[in-house]
Amino acid sequence: MPETADARTIVMSPAQLAPFIQHTLIEAGSTAARMIAHARETAEYGFDAAMVPGSWVPLVAAELAGTGIGVASALDFPTVGVMTSAGKAFEAAELVRLGATQIDIGVQVGWLKSGMFAEFREDIAGVVRAADVPIKVMLELPLLTFNEREAAIELAVEAGAAFLKNASSGAIETANPASVRFLVERAPAGVFVKASGSIKSFSQAVALLNAGASLLGTSAGVAIVGGVHDSAERSY
Repeated sequence: MPETADARTIVMSPAQLAPFIQHTLIEAGSTAARMIAHARETAEYGFDAAMVPGSWVPLVAAELAGTGIGVASALDFPTVGVMTSAGKAFEAAELVRLGATQIDIGVQVGWLKSGMFAEFREDIAGVVRAADVPIKVMLELPLLTFNEREAAIELAVEAGAAFLKNASSGAIETANPASVRFLVERAPAGVFVKASGSIKSFSQAVALLNAGASLLGTSAGVAIVGGVHDSAERSY
């Protein structure tokens, strides 16, 4: 996993972005053939990981076996905060058993807004304990007030999050340097930031890395590393 970029970093070519990208395919109706092709693209371009739905983790993990490429999946997504905490923890353990090496999770935004801080923190901590792989927490920053953002970050870190994410998808927020910097400035040593949400171009990706992101989640990775600045692909 690459180190965090800083404001002085200059990415010399689109191809150098590949190790920072989690190549994402979560569209409904994707076939086994498409998932295999996605896994092969992930290895071919040298992306950090293939991000796929949990039901496809075994197939993708088998395809990527021996490559050193990670297999990522997501829980409580795309509609966040609807799973029970016990169900989320159980599913996290199952995904790891099936081959996932990292997991992104939605958070209980309603609990946070209700002042249920202990429950919010334990919802994340239960997944961390059950999975024992890096957990990336999708904080949905645009849905939170400033104080709620501060609390969400503190609670996620206390729960053992390995990564903080600005949002779950472009439906919530287009990834931007300001949100990344907000997280980076508050993340303690050893906790990193993943940017997610409609990342579609090389210049946008570079700006997010220079703001301090360590990973980028996008379905437009192939277009980005190929130097296409205005991809029409839907990005997460």
